[in-house]
Amino acid sequence: MLTVLDRYLLRSLLVNYLIGLGVMLSLYVVLDMFVNMDEFTEQRDPVLSILGNIVSYYTPNLLLYFSQLSGVITLFACAAVLARMRKLNEMTAILSSGVSLYRVARPVLIFGAVVTGMLVVDTEWLVPAVAHKLSRDHDDADGKRAYEVLFLRDKGGALLSAGRFHPRSHDLERLLILIRNEDGSVEQTWEADRATWEPSSSLRPQGRWRLERGRLTTRLAGAEAGLGPRENQRVTYPAYYESDLSPEAIELRQSQGWLRFLSLAQLRELEADQTADRASIIQTRHSRIAAPIVSLLLLLLGMPFFLDRSPANVLGDAGRCLLVCGLCYVVTFIAQNIRSESASALPAWIPIFVFGTLAMVLLDRVRT
Repeated sequence: MLTVLDRYLLRSLLVNYLIGLGVMLSLYVVLDMFVNMDEFTEQRDPVLSILGNIVSYYTPNLLLYFSQLSGVITLFACAAVLARMRKLNEMTAILSSGVSLYRVARPVLIFGAVVTGMLVVDTEWLVPAVAHKLSRDHDDADGKRAYEVLFLRDKGGALLSAGRFHPRSHDLERLLILIRNEDGSVEQTWEADRATWEPSSSLRPQGRWRLERGRLTTRLAGAEAGLGPRENQRVTYPAYYESDLSPEAIELRQSQGWLRFLSLAQLRELEADQTADRASIIQTRHSRIAAPIVSLLLLLLGMPFFLDRSPANVLGDAGRCLLVCGLCYVVTFIAQNIRSESASALPAWIPIFVFGTLAMVLLDRVRT
């Protein structure tokens, strides 16, 4: 059952969290827009089109920015509430009533766990749902720009290329698909002047590309590895090619950092299919698992600096809190972006081992 103290703290935490959420996300957007405004305006579109592109770009990216700043926003909200209580001598009043400061920390930790759950929902469901939009550059927020696609591997191991890909109309021009056997030699070649995507339906569980002037060349058994003389080939003219490479998947896979937009389930599936670098997948997966833990760890590191009855050193303790938590945030960022050749998950967990121990020491030193 919630006590008066619990309700008071949770209400204050919610208000400060919403303020921090609005301020930090807005600041992130404004800074990014200031740096990249020339990319939005380089096409010399009308003002309304530019504003529409800005909204189209930053609306899905807010989900990505939240995943990056969630731990900092939570720390800000909790530190602001505890610092104000300490400054107004409310900590002294709580201790005088016989309530331990660890009891004050309980609703703060519960609040931190709840908003960390929001981080998990964001990274596992919301961000993957708009991943193809997150992969767009600032100057292609509306998805109008066509570009070349080179040898993307689908679930069956086929290599898909196209001279031009139009994300908005879901069309491929000059399609070329190579299907290889176990020793890597080409056994089928699919070609088409144009291909248009048809999504899956209740009658067709997998999406497919509808081919215009499609041509399938199959190397017959016993023929040489190359598609040589016509008598060693069989040519047919299919109308469709079934594939898991939808326009959204192609758009996503063109992005350099596309793995970080996927959910844990998608990363496990990708690792099993071996369609991407296994070391990068493992490191990305462990970084994703460690992210909510680091978010709570920032809170555990920051709380001990404010769980004190003395109102005199609030600013000094806030500075020390900023130093320690900032160091943890920077070390975590560096560790999660280290890319080694081996499939090691250790870098993602080193900050948790180091700063988790420090957090326990700081909490133990709280005078209750």
